[in-house]
Amino acid sequence: MTPSKLPGRPHIAYQGDNLFIEACSVGDLARTHGTPLFAYSQASMADALQAYRSGFSGRKLHVCYAMKANSSLALLQFFARQGCGFDIVSGGELARVLAAGGDPSKVIFSGVGKTRPEMLQALEAGILCFNVESEAELEVLSEVASHSGHTARVSIRVNPNVDPKTHPYISTGLKGNKFGIAHERTLAAYRRAVQLPGLHVSGIDFHIGSQITDSRPFADAVDRLLDLVEQIEADGIAIEHLDFGGGLGIDYAGDTPPAADVLWQELLAKLDARGFGDRQFIIEPGRSLVGNAGLCVTEVLYLKPGEEKNFCIVDAAMNDLPRPAMYQAFHAIVPVHRSAAETSTYDVVGPVCESGDWLGRDRELAVQPGDRLAVLSAGAYCMSMASNYNTRGRAAEVLVDGAEAHLIRVRETPQDMMRAERLLTD
Repeated sequence: MTPSKLPGRPHIAYQGDNLFIEACSVGDLARTHGTPLFAYSQASMADALQAYRSGFSGRKLHVCYAMKANSSLALLQFFARQGCGFDIVSGGELARVLAAGGDPSKVIFSGVGKTRPEMLQALEAGILCFNVESEAELEVLSEVASHSGHTARVSIRVNPNVDPKTHPYISTGLKGNKFGIAHERTLAAYRRAVQLPGLHVSGIDFHIGSQITDSRPFADAVDRLLDLVEQIEADGIAIEHLDFGGGLGIDYAGDTPPAADVLWQELLAKLDARGFGDRQFIIEPGRSLVGNAGLCVTEVLYLKPGEEKNFCIVDAAMNDLPRPAMYQAFHAIVPVHRSAAETSTYDVVGPVCESGDWLGRDRELAVQPGDRLAVLSAGAYCMSMASNYNTRGRAAEVLVDGAEAHLIRVRETPQDMMRAERLLTD
């Protein structure tokens, strides 16, 4: 039987009328582990990583997985075993990298609000580089490093003022965003960095946003970055590596982002033309490695007809899948078992007591209570942003490798959620 594949998701397909992730029946996974349930395809993540490596074939490359997209330990372990480093934004994320067996010497520490204890934690772990996001941060990092007897390798994150044409909440490279040092202040920041004790200037960095589906913002940002490198090196300051961040989008709803290998072949041609093709490169992909590798299985609880809307009420909610409520984001929703029955139009909503608790608007579905649905493109910014709102435990997770499904997170219980709390003693 030839599988009926879903666009952009080669390892998620129907066999007959039943949905499979690799060689595992999604329905069987739900029966075994319950719902809501996140399932991830290991082959999908491997393919996505290989596309980047193919694009940089023959170049000096560090891939640092942007783990804010999904920080589940088994996924981090998978990327560590593939030789990846990690882009972190907190001390807690560094602890996760170490717990998963990651190499701290391949870790990049980004983020606008690093604390002194986090800086010291990273220095003692021996991370690769700090992506510094303000001139004030340079001063504090110098103080922490010099007082502790360490040297902090630094890369200044430049805000190139390039519009990534994405959702405003995930745009990070415009003047009005909180991230990075303004393009016009970058040379002065490098001059200060080389004067400060405890710092070693290593590279330069940009990251202009997330879910970018057009190559032009990347090309514009690369041009602006290279202009700066020429100025900085003309000033006698060596730039050892170029960090291009991440942000490449995925196909949520017919989106057509460039393939990672095609994008980077295009950008490397630009780098070669300007004499930078032999540098050490760092990239920080997140969503594009894990987003379409994951799905969330949910059970239909009730069908509720209304005068203006029909509601399909499911057991997954905004605490499990926050992107629709937070970004008005679209996720495709498909049946775990296809039916030939007549469809109706539903808003797919969860049980949380908020009108913003919706997973999909105006979806054509043939469903009955007890049926299961799969919310696609759920590998990124779902579990990592999940919460316990309404005292709802976070979902179980499985990592699928061919016909094997490994339980990588058990379902959270009320006891798990209350473990750190204390009652009054009088």
